[in-house]
Parts: sequence; structure tokens; C-alpha cells
Amino acid sequence: MALELADHGAEVVLVARRQERLDAVAGEVSAQGGAALTVAADITRQDECREVVRRAIDRFGRVDVLVNNAYFGATTHPFLDTFTSGVWQDAMAVNLFGSLTMTHAAAGEMVASGGGSIVMVASMAIRDIQPNQGPYATSKAALVAATKTLARELGPSGVRVNAVVPGYIAGPAVDAWMARSAANRGISPAEVEQELVERMALRFVPSDRDIAGSVVWLASELARPVTGIAVDVNGGYFI
Repeated sequence: MALELADHGAEVVLVARRQERLDAVAGEVSAQGGAALTVAADITRQDECREVVRRAIDRFGRVDVLVNNAYFGATTHPFLDTFTSGVWQDAMAVNLFGSLTMTHAAAGEMVASGGGSIVMVASMAIRDIQPNQGPYATSKAALVAATKTLARELGPSGVRVNAVVPGYIAGPAVDAWMARSAANRGISPAEVEQELVERMALRFVPSDRDIAGSVVWLASELARPVTGIAVDVNGGYFI
């Protein structure tokens, strides 16, 4: 997403907890001619979110777009076994409240400057409900509900709020899942991939760049009349 946004002219502020991860992505942005500022921060902390926005304004003058891509997985946690462990609360703290804390820090600046675009990254886990994914799916479903609420509240000030709902994304995580599934079933990873592709109307597993394209669209003026929606980006796996 950072690369695609930069490729379309955005000056990018990268936020994560680990500076080495930020430096790696900033290097990729710079290598393709983009501008990137890195800020190591924990988005569950209000003071650190405010500092992110302050530094963004100091460097680039304003905040036009916020993409909330916070991730706390928690996809292998049965309710009866894990609810009291705190994992449900941790998922909500990062995926929902972390995103909202960052949004609260940025939205006021957007309102003051006349508008902006906020894009939440949800998950197909809220559409294709599976057992043991409760913490993750519930937090992402709540994020979509918050997206619609904020779209109503911030719309009169010119701030649009939308979400993308990715499905399977081609890359290391899906490759590892296919390898595990193949080993468990005694078939090849290629056969698992073929089964996956055949469930998709478009017959391909979207790449991270494919997902990022929808984020860029929602961030841009091409989506000027669009707010309060959750766009499914899954190649037609779930319709």
C-alpha cells in the first residue's frame, strides 16, 4: 500500500512499532522515487498517535489520507478456551481501538484543513466465518461498523471514511497455509492452490498490489462521492 500510494504521488508517513521494519519499507519507497517519513509508534497510545500526526504535519504540511492497517491476528483461538486469556481484548485493542485512536488523532486535522480520506483495512474473516477466528473476525467486523459511523459523523466536514475487505493475498502467508493444508491432506500445494483459484470468480489470487489499488482509489479524488462502504477485494472468492 505504501508503494502504490507513493507511486501515485503521495508523500508517505510509515508507522509501526519496529524501526527496522519501517526503514526497510521506506527504502523501497525511496527506491521508486517516493518520499517517506518513518515514525516508530504504538497506535494503542494516544500520545504516540498525536506525535505521528504532529511529525507528519511538520514534514509535509498536512494530512490528507489515513490508512489503518493495524494487525493482531488471533485466528486460532476457540472462545471457550481462550476468552479469559485476554486475546479477545488484545485483538480489539489493536485492530479496533488502535485504528480508532490513530483516526482520532488524524481526523481533527483533516476537518480543520477541509477534508480527507480514511481507509480501514478489514478482512474476509468477517464474511466467511470460520471457527476459532473470533477475536480477529469480531474486531474487524467492529472496525467496519465504526467505518460507517465515522462516515456519517465526519462526512459533513468533508472527511470520507471507507474500508477494504481483502480475502486471500498471494504471498508468504498464503503459501505457508497452502503448504500446511497440503501436508495435512496428503496432496501437493499446487493442488491446494488450484482448488482455491477455482473458487474465485476471477480465477486468480490477488496480490498485495491488487489490494493496494483499491486503497489508492478510496484515498483519491476518483472516489470523491464514496463514503461509508466496505469494498470486498477477494477475486470473487466470496460474493
